[in-house]
Amino acid sequence: MPVNLSIKSAPDDIVSRLKARAKRNHRSLQGELLAILEEAVKKEPSLTAEEILREVSSLGLHSGSESADFIRADRDAR
Repeated sequence: MPVNLSIKSAPDDIVSRLKARAKRNHRSLQGELLAILEEAVKKEPSLTAEEILREVSSLGLHSGSESADFIRADRDAR
């Protein structure tokens, strides 16, 4: 059963950008908001152990200290 949702006190600039985005996508504002929500909550396919290992290996890190340095540099860059 569908549920009605509402957003109160949405800033004017956000509403303007959402309306422009809806227009670009040939949707109503409500249709655009629903599309955004659907994208935000869609299930991402789970990675297999082999895919995770491949991604980690692609970083070129060989020790725990290298990993910690990589994470620290990433955090410091924010």
